[in-house]
Amino acid sequence: MRDTVQTRQGLVRGRTREGVVSFKGIPYAAAPDGARRFLPPRPAASWNGVREAGAFGGAPPQRPPAPGVPAVWQPGDGLDCLTVNVWTPAPGDTRLPVMVWIYGGQWTHGAAAMPHYDGSVLAGSGVVVVTFDYRTGFEGFGHLPGIPDNRGLLDQLAALAWVQDNIAAFGGDPGNVTVFGQSAGGASAALLAAAPAAAGLFRRCIVQSLPAGHFGAPEAQRVTERLAAAVGTAPTRDALAALPAQALLEVPDARLTGGRPGGAFAPVIDGDLVTAPPWQALADGRARHIDLLCGFTHDEYHGFPPTADPARIDLAAVTTRFGLAPDAALDYRAAYPDSTVTELFSTLMSDALVRMPTTFTAEAHARTGGRTWLYDFAWQGPIGAAHGIDLPFVFGLPHTRYAARLLGTPPPAGFAALSHRIRTAWISFATTGDPGWPPFDTRLGSTRIWDITPTDTAYPVPDSYRIWGRTQPSPATPR
Repeated sequence: MRDTVQTRQGLVRGRTREGVVSFKGIPYAAAPDGARRFLPPRPAASWNGVREAGAFGGAPPQRPPAPGVPAVWQPGDGLDCLTVNVWTPAPGDTRLPVMVWIYGGQWTHGAAAMPHYDGSVLAGSGVVVVTFDYRTGFEGFGHLPGIPDNRGLLDQLAALAWVQDNIAAFGGDPGNVTVFGQSAGGASAALLAAAPAAAGLFRRCIVQSLPAGHFGAPEAQRVTERLAAAVGTAPTRDALAALPAQALLEVPDARLTGGRPGGAFAPVIDGDLVTAPPWQALADGRARHIDLLCGFTHDEYHGFPPTADPARIDLAAVTTRFGLAPDAALDYRAAYPDSTVTELFSTLMSDALVRMPTTFTAEAHARTGGRTWLYDFAWQGPIGAAHGIDLPFVFGLPHTRYAARLLGTPPPAGFAALSHRIRTAWISFATTGDPGWPPFDTRLGSTRIWDITPTDTAYPVPDSYRIWGRTQPSPATPR
């Protein structure tokens, strides 16, 4: 099997394992450091000879995602992080469907090198899989006067442009590209679907657990001002670019948000690339030509760090914070009469953080005539059907550290069969635009329930949908 491929920038040599060739750490844009720091991505330089593509590139600057979790970036790693990775079962002129993954991580964490994003199992099923790194945190989403916002999304566009220019040599079909992502990566995919700048870069989109969360320019500017004050410099590009990335990472999010719940960084409504959150941006039909597969896990909040003491939960205060009607807490109690206060809080937070944003996005796309599918991942792990539990099933990787927390060790006996069914559906969607169950519609029609025995049913949480009505998730919702 051929393991050397000609890209626009030069030759790359990959590694073959079990019938799949992987190419890692290929630059898709120039390093965003020095004079290029905090600026939009620029094309990568060409090289002579053969570039070895056997190791991932660097991760974007970030803190460890949680206590005790190994960091994927160290202060000495620098800022050179804009690289792409390809797994292919058949390099050359084979025109296989292409699946491009965008990682999540609250717009603050994440890296393509994380073991649970390895694309070899998916690629072994007959598709070309692409992953890449993009700037997160302030490097990618901090607001700076006179500088384009949403640099992390601009990085994603640059990676997709690289796919269009190069993927045919790896065996992929540039006319049949599906973008898929989870959490912040899913929201990125949906935002790109609505962005005119992404026209022609992909034809299908899989959105796993789309979260609420976006900023207007004034709030993003306040975050920048707080950051500059914390590090003792001016809130300008020149002043902040003079500091090492580690200095900016040392300022905790809580200090940057001014006490507001949620993270300090998210896509900024800039009126250009991002005109509105996905459930609004898709409502005008601009992406009706893109096939859209959306879904959520049934217990999304179980995968988030706890935000309240169970003994001190005030449901009325929580519903007010999310902009719901004053009597929404009573509605939740009536809708879920057998739930404890803690269970009601989990249901409410699952709705607010992910389930309603995902549902509204699917509904908006379907309303414009866009082909739309919806699912609810209901399989129960040790902490329920938590946020992120679908990832090991999609990538077919039950033995990573990430999977162990959500699946248990060893993984359950039913994992392999359900994972195969999900991967088959995702690949079918990427290949033909049909995942294998009836489409979703604006009457809250068919939803695939992913469990040991998958079923197709009506929308699974109609009471939550009724309570939210047309209330839109708050910009300040934690992600």
